[in-house]
Amino acid sequence: MIDIKSAWEELHRRIESCTKCELCNTRHCTVPGEGPIDSRVVIIGEGPGQEEDESGKPFVGKAGRLLTDILEKGGGIDRRSLYITNMVKCRPPANRNPKPEEISACRDFLEAQLLLIHPDIVVTMGNVPTQPLLNTKQGITSLRGQWQDWRGIKLFPMFHPSYLLRNESKAVGSPRYLMWQDVKELKAEIDKLKN
Repeated sequence: MIDIKSAWEELHRRIESCTKCELCNTRHCTVPGEGPIDSRVVIIGEGPGQEEDESGKPFVGKAGRLLTDILEKGGGIDRRSLYITNMVKCRPPANRNPKPEEISACRDFLEAQLLLIHPDIVVTMGNVPTQPLLNTKQGITSLRGQWQDWRGIKLFPMFHPSYLLRNESKAVGSPRYLMWQDVKELKAEIDKLKN
């Protein structure tokens, strides 16, 4: 029987000391993730930004505050009940998208987290986590809001909140409108887990 707590602590030590890609040279902190390790839902973003790199916590900047707002006000989902992480655990310089080799270097860490948490639902935010996990080149605009399967776990692609910050419109059919619809769908699925 695996000791989850010890395995989790060892995984975090490995993330903190990782030098598998060039991101280790510019990071201030690693950002493994945050939340209960027995969460039934895991949210995966792209990579830490400046505020995350300084604090060691995921989604604490402007996009993180918008994510919290959408989850809590739009879906009635308590952010603290979720485990939130990123595809890469170190900040890409100037908040650029992670390179394929950086995603590859961190993928084992992410998969180990998912194995230990064993969630019922994984939410991928944006192309960076969605495309590698689903092994597709299809973009988030066409994948968002559609339930997928990842190794027997329900996977739900959504827009990344940073995309919404660049697209302020709330009109019907806008990214922000669609995100609010998606979070309602996510909440309905979470509610089914309670029954």
